[in-house]
Amino acid sequence: MFGNWGFSYIGLLFLLMLFIPNIMWDKRKPQGYTSEKENKILRFFERVGEVLICCCSLVFSDFNIHEWTLWSLWLIAALVLMIMYEAWWVRYFRSERKLSDFYSSFLGIPLAGATLPVIAFFMLGMYGKVVCMLIAALILGIGHLGIHIQHKKSIDIEPTNL
Repeated sequence: MFGNWGFSYIGLLFLLMLFIPNIMWDKRKPQGYTSEKENKILRFFERVGEVLICCCSLVFSDFNIHEWTLWSLWLIAALVLMIMYEAWWVRYFRSERKLSDFYSSFLGIPLAGATLPVIAFFMLGMYGKVVCMLIAALILGIGHLGIHIQHKKSIDIEPTNL
């Protein structure tokens, strides 16, 4: 239920797919981006979720590839979502890097930069049957998606976007 202790190379792969573009983003933030005025409660959920996701990803061997079953489709779905996340970043880095680019949808998924990894880690939790990862993804989703929704609403009401 809570998972088997041990290193997860799949978890490490997912974290690398998450962190590398975010590190690159730090030098290529969208024009006008600010984290001021973010809801402190949502920020708290986001930070707690980030820490839990990182820990769960690395310390539960249940995420590693094992015997093929229909349950393995959860891993495939999670990997597809992370690949889509990488593709979204490629599109962002090639764009003019406006706020509208950063809060864009991708293949019909709204706020793809926030939505795709949260769902991917949730599906990874389903694949590994690790309750801690499912809870971590929900906590991250509340904070991370909540913050992105707030940011998106603020740019949607700016006079320059009317």
